[in-house]
Amino acid sequence: MSFLFKSSNSGTTEKGLSLEEQQEKINELRKELGEYSSAAIQDFLSDASLSRFLRARNWNVQKASKMMKAAVKWQLAFKPENICWADIAQEAETGKIYRADYKDKQGRTVLVLRPGLENTTSATGQIKYLVYSLEKAIMNLTEDQEKMVWLTDFQSWTLGSTPLKVTRETVNVLQDCYPERLGLAILYNPPRIFESFWKIVKPFLDHETRKKVKFVYSNDKESQKIMAEVFDMEELDSAFGGKNPATFEYNSYAERMQEDDKKMGSLHSSTNSFLGSSEKEANGADSDASSEASFYSGTDSPRHGDDEHSTPKKNG
Repeated sequence: MSFLFKSSNSGTTEKGLSLEEQQEKINELRKELGEYSSAAIQDFLSDASLSRFLRARNWNVQKASKMMKAAVKWQLAFKPENICWADIAQEAETGKIYRADYKDKQGRTVLVLRPGLENTTSATGQIKYLVYSLEKAIMNLTEDQEKMVWLTDFQSWTLGSTPLKVTRETVNVLQDCYPERLGLAILYNPPRIFESFWKIVKPFLDHETRKKVKFVYSNDKESQKIMAEVFDMEELDSAFGGKNPATFEYNSYAERMQEDDKKMGSLHSSTNSFLGSSEKEANGADSDASSEASFYSGTDSPRHGDDEHSTPKKNG
């Protein structure tokens, strides 16, 4: 998958950077980040990942470095690569978040969200399930894609369904730890009362993320065109105007996710084995824990304060 982006103008990006200049920025950011010993973090800091963080900060290396150090700190504390189905099985029981068994026309993974089916009160558990779902969605992206689609069904949703704290944390995790991963967010049949909730949530979103949010209504033919443009209607769930009658079935979904757990475990095992042998050859058996600490010493949590939302940033 190529992580260097061209525009229509002879190999330059929208910001006027050539492919060579993009790579130079990536190399510069890698030097800013320094050395690291954790295999999971080394995997996280791929060139493709560095490119996403740079794009989220308009190719400003210093800003991208600050953002990425905070994300590394979060990764080390949260350990998303270690979350498995058994950890979040209860959260998944109602199908409030699940990965669809189809992709959109661009090959992007589709995450279905049904906030009206919230079944727990633990903000920690809810965020853990969100992160688990994001990790599995990313793992199942096609080779030529790095973005996903969020498809939100508002059936049974009320103002009490989605605590503001969890909503804000969801936004922070997506924008600060998974930048440039959201391609499109469709809000399907939000009730009128959602308008007041949206006014509260909207300031948390940066400008680029807000542009990716589309409102679609089943009784509005014009907005329904979005669904036909994005999805194969034969594959799309009937709940979203498609022709696929399939619904969420917990046991079969559990099997799919457990298979994904095995695949992810195999990927991390092979990565750890390779990195471990490489480190021994280059540096001996001792790992430099102090350099790992340099990632998160003096950096802020990915969570923003209210004042940081006043200036839109490119993310999402």
